[in-house]
Amino acid sequence: MPSDRTRRDVLKWSLCGLTSAIGGKSLAALPQSPAASPEPSEIKVFVTSGNRRFAPADPVRWRPRREGAVPIVALNPGLQFQEILGFGAAFTEASCYNLIHLSPSSLDQLLRELFAPSEMALGVCRICMGSSDYSTGPYSYDDGDPDPELARFSIARDRDYILPVLRQARSINPDLFLFASPWSPPGWMKSGASLLGGSMRPKYLAAYAQYFLKFLQAYAAEGVSIQAVTPQNEVDTDQDGRMPACIWPQESEIRFVRDYLGPLLKQNRQSTAIWILDHNYDLWGRATCELDDPDLRQFAAGLAWHGYSGTPEMMSRVHQLHPGVPMHWTEGGSDYTDPAYLTDWVKWGQTFTAVLHNWCRSITAWNLALDQQGRPNIGPFNCGGVITIHSQSKEIVRSGLYWTLAHFSRCIRRGARRFDSQCPLPEVSHAAFINPDGQNVLILTNSGPARPVIVQTPLAAADVLLPQDSMTTLVWY
Repeated sequence: MPSDRTRRDVLKWSLCGLTSAIGGKSLAALPQSPAASPEPSEIKVFVTSGNRRFAPADPVRWRPRREGAVPIVALNPGLQFQEILGFGAAFTEASCYNLIHLSPSSLDQLLRELFAPSEMALGVCRICMGSSDYSTGPYSYDDGDPDPELARFSIARDRDYILPVLRQARSINPDLFLFASPWSPPGWMKSGASLLGGSMRPKYLAAYAQYFLKFLQAYAAEGVSIQAVTPQNEVDTDQDGRMPACIWPQESEIRFVRDYLGPLLKQNRQSTAIWILDHNYDLWGRATCELDDPDLRQFAAGLAWHGYSGTPEMMSRVHQLHPGVPMHWTEGGSDYTDPAYLTDWVKWGQTFTAVLHNWCRSITAWNLALDQQGRPNIGPFNCGGVITIHSQSKEIVRSGLYWTLAHFSRCIRRGARRFDSQCPLPEVSHAAFINPDGQNVLILTNSGPARPVIVQTPLAAADVLLPQDSMTTLVWY
């Protein structure tokens, strides 16, 4: 039984009148009165396949269970897992640069499409503390000669593009959860004295904790509170000195969080959470060892993962050893040179499903918006935005990743719980959720030809046709 299954007093499975759990014990076998088993609603269906993009399809009706030869997607609402925080993408400086150069009316319309609770409802987004590789140029908040007192600290540059977009997005979605990651400390804090590559110098750990505190306070003064931080984007690479980056040995990250950043935020009554690692699945051993330190663990409110190396199952290895630590997927994105950039929703549907099946509570894609050549970009990679904004015409194009986000973010609400689903077909990825209001969501990604499946609960079933190379979202009460 998963250790973080729900402890709610009562959570109704409205389809079949089951009460899923009280005190961790299933009540599915208890007798239910007729009033407790309402007629199930019909199932709303949304499909992305071929020329359809999150398009409503004919609704599906429930029927009594019966034996058949069609593959079954079996749902077990009594077995629940992690609570969902949400979905989103990164407000890099490059993204905000592209967004801010839209006309005011176009920007407002696009941000409402992306963030309004009645629209895409993106709710968990990343920002960069200083420059990433997707910036108009390299910078930190304290560039120049060594300045241990941080007398020169300033976020003035972020007022050009980033802060105006963040304020507008949060005005549309007041519950927008923002977390921040640095790609590099100020160069003077590092070996090599450059933002590009290098490693953190231990003698500046205390000053760097103050740097974080000043950043949080300065953003709050601008009306943009930050809910979480990671000590470093991708702790285990300096990107060969080609872009803002910094290597953090395991012992340095432990020491920074345990002895400096955690205590300083607590002392200053900052509620901002600290998520450690912020790098690939294959660093699961490092994550486990860091969490084994009880003094660090008291300040580590989560683990942040990237999907560029290793496999999602590696996250579950950490969960088995540290089941109380929330996990978040904080970076992954498309390549704008990929011929499938606009149609790779199946790949991302499979990725998101695997991430959620391995305990992540949020998924945040990389750049929210780039131009048709993946710019501005000071780094070596060909990343594409969730959306593309043409640098001249300002035409907006939505990627395959955008449509995958739509299937998840439009339907799964903050506070939803993932519950057990099973399917014998390896070509069909599946993830099931129950929202706080009792609404149920099942997302099916079909990587092959069109095929029928039966969606089956303990007391009812529904016949669903999955189109070729598709994502299908089913929603019902």
